Amino acid sequence: MPEDELSRSSHSNPGKSLVNGIKTNPASNSPKSSLSVPVGPPVYVDLAYIPNHCSGKNTDPEFFKRVRASYYVVSGNDAANGEPSRAVLDALLEGKSQWGENLQVTLIPTHDTEVTREWYQQTHEKQQELNIMVLASSSTVVMQDESFPACKIEF
Repeated sequence: MPEDELSRSSHSNPGKSLVNGIKTNPASNSPKSSLSVPVGPPVYVDLAYIPNHCSGKNTDPEFFKRVRASYYVVSGNDAANGEPSRAVLDALLEGKSQWGENLQVTLIPTHDTEVTREWYQQTHEKQQELNIMVLASSSTVVMQDESFPACKIEF
């Protein structure tokens, strides 16, 4: 690219530069920095569904630092595929510990799995410290030939 075109492109995109054809943040000259999640304020919601059936494929502590929910739903029930993931449940603890405020959080597992039971028992003290409650429900919804556990959430 000729120097005058490069000069014009940097004026049309103030604060951005190109490294190997990839836009980068001026604070960092590394192309990798453009691929990370931009820094921003947390989002507060009443209810959040933990993505991908609580699989570790795309949920990490950053999710819980940024998406601050009163209720998180964990729907994983496939141990062969790592759902729910112990790492994601641990990420909740790590992310919540970064909030700086002790808001009540309720975790709602939709299935009773060995992973959630073990996590609950092994981290119970940390959950109490962080004001996290795990909601267990003994309610069952029966529909024709099928029944499944359920819980009622009121806002």
